[in-house]
Amino acid sequence: MDKAEKKRAEIMKNMASTLELLGEDPSREGLLDTPKRYAKAMEFLTSGYEKSVDQIVGNALFQAESSELVIVRDIELFSLCEHHLLPFYGKAHVAYIPKTKIIGLSKIPRIIDVFSRRLQVQERLTRQISNELMRVLDPHGVAVIIEANHLCMMMRGVEKQNSYTITSSMLGVFRDDDKTRKEVLHLLGGLGGGRR
Repeated sequence: MDKAEKKRAEIMKNMASTLELLGEDPSREGLLDTPKRYAKAMEFLTSGYEKSVDQIVGNALFQAESSELVIVRDIELFSLCEHHLLPFYGKAHVAYIPKTKIIGLSKIPRIIDVFSRRLQVQERLTRQISNELMRVLDPHGVAVIIEANHLCMMMRGVEKQNSYTITSSMLGVFRDDDKTRKEVLHLLGGLGGGRR
C-alpha cells in the first residue's frame, strides 16, 4: 500500500467513525460507500497541496511585446473554508501589466486552482494568487479581485443567503498609482450586485 492509498484508507476509517458519532449506521446501503466517496472528494478538493505554481506554469511564459493591461475575469473558483470545511465559491478577476513576460492565459485559472484547492480563507487566497503572479511574471503590477458566496454563512451561523464577500489584492502600480487602479476597477465594472 503506497502513501496515497494509506492516506485514503485513514480518511475512510475516520469518516466511518464520524458517521457513527453523528448517529448514523455506516453499513446501511446509502452510506456503504460514503467514506470512500468522501475520501476521493477530499483528495480532489485539496489537490492544490500536491501542486506548485512553477509546475503549472512550465514553459508557458512568453516575451512581452507591449506593456498594456491584461485582464482575465469571471474565472470560476471553488474552495473549502478552513473553519468549517464548507464550500465557498465564486469568481476571480485577474489583471496584470507586463514588463518583460506574459503568461499563457489558461495558466491563470490553473494557478487559481493550486490555491483554491486547499483549505482556505478568501482573504489569504486572494493574496496568494497575486503574490505568485507577481513572483512568476515580475510585471509592473497585479490586481486580483475575488467575489464569493460562503456556505458557512448561508447554511449555518447567521444564515444570510444573499451575502457575498469581495476581496482584493493590488500590487505594484495597481497599489501605487491611483489612475491605474481606477482604470482596472472601471474595466471590471459590474462586479458584485449579487451575481452568482
